Amino acid sequence: MSAAVQPAVSAEVIVFRQRRNVELVLIAFAQLFGFVGWVLTHLNLYDVLPENLTTVAAIWFGLGLAAHLVVRFRLPYADPVILPSVFLLNGLGLAMIYRIDQIPEPPRTDASTQLLWTALGLGLFSAVVIVLRDHRRLQRYPYLLFIGGLTLLLLPLIPGLGVTSGGAQIWIRLFGFSFQPAEVAKILLAVAFAAYLYEHREVLALAGRRVLGIELPRARDLGPILVMWLASLAVMVFQNDLGTSLLFFGLFTVMIYIATERPAWPILASILFVGAALAANAFTNHVPRRVNAWLDPFSNYDANLQIISAQFGYAWGGLFGRGWGLGRPGLTPLAKSDMIAAAVGEELGILGLMAVILVYALLVARGFKTALISPDGFGKLLAAGLSFSFALQVFSIIGGVTRLLPLTGLTTPFMSQGGSSLIANWMIIGILLVISHRARVPQAATAAPQSPQQIDDLTVVIAR
Repeated sequence: MSAAVQPAVSAEVIVFRQRRNVELVLIAFAQLFGFVGWVLTHLNLYDVLPENLTTVAAIWFGLGLAAHLVVRFRLPYADPVILPSVFLLNGLGLAMIYRIDQIPEPPRTDASTQLLWTALGLGLFSAVVIVLRDHRRLQRYPYLLFIGGLTLLLLPLIPGLGVTSGGAQIWIRLFGFSFQPAEVAKILLAVAFAAYLYEHREVLALAGRRVLGIELPRARDLGPILVMWLASLAVMVFQNDLGTSLLFFGLFTVMIYIATERPAWPILASILFVGAALAANAFTNHVPRRVNAWLDPFSNYDANLQIISAQFGYAWGGLFGRGWGLGRPGLTPLAKSDMIAAAVGEELGILGLMAVILVYALLVARGFKTALISPDGFGKLLAAGLSFSFALQVFSIIGGVTRLLPLTGLTTPFMSQGGSSLIANWMIIGILLVISHRARVPQAATAAPQSPQQIDDLTVVIAR
């Protein structure tokens, strides 16, 4: 997948099938899971079908059809599996939020708000697909995007603007609305990293000296990784947000490794991050609490109620779960947002949670496949970085909920309650599909993306 080595141009032409009809069928099938979950929840709780069954069905399946039509007409060669995978996760998240809405008396309406955020996310997804005709346009302004992303990342630290929630200062409040700027910063920084690393890949890959069998970079080239390390450190210390810090530093480390193929970069980055985490554990209050809740939650039942309730939920759900609407996921604090994986484990069982993880794995795998077949290095880096960010985020949050790791406070992509994460992730899917379309459009097997006129002049000799 290296972005540093571009193979020579071949005279052969690869033609991928468009498979848009397959995508349409998969989207409808994927949407059924969330829709049936919503109906089963209502049946199990109230023993009648929902009164607004037809209206919700029209809205939900209409959103899927609209997204498909945008892709069909703008990105006919885009990967046909990515969009159905996202609809499956989004639908399950909506159904689970609705189920938790029914616990208080009177029931809440957060699922309706989340459906509205889904529609807005799909609107921005469509805007990305329609406006961004070529992802290489994003390559022009790496430093501007980096400054913008870093500014957004540190915005919650501004007095009067940042809002502390759950011990972490990662929100800002404007005109009565809360917003998590790190979600947008994730997109800007991923694009900036890809553009910068692609431009400087040769210097970062070739210059340096060998120490103990490892090619170490030159001191003058350590600047970017030191800047990211300091930024991650600032997020961890001043915002009390271990998850976001881990996500951004991991994203940068993986992209620099893909760009250079030098093991020294991830080794050096791991040493820096572990050192920073140990320092945070020694000199801050928030990080030690997370570590204690991970290693010994029953030492302080009141403080660690969230993670303890999640473990009891898993135990009660067992292998096959209690069924939609038949568990008690509301006993776990923040069950709709940070702990939605615990609610899934309780009502759908360990098998249901494993199925959800497999869908995430499929989404990440298709993103990495897009990176592999992308003919330009910038597209490879960007697709690989965005896909890795999904993988790392899912691993961090579900690993935290299941006590494989300390809780990080990250959201479960497309499933957790909240507009910032949902909208940003839908925009990332739009960018991934644009890269996928450019990678799969008929063209010379190893050439850079070509114009339609150039494609028409070539002879098709290979089909996939």
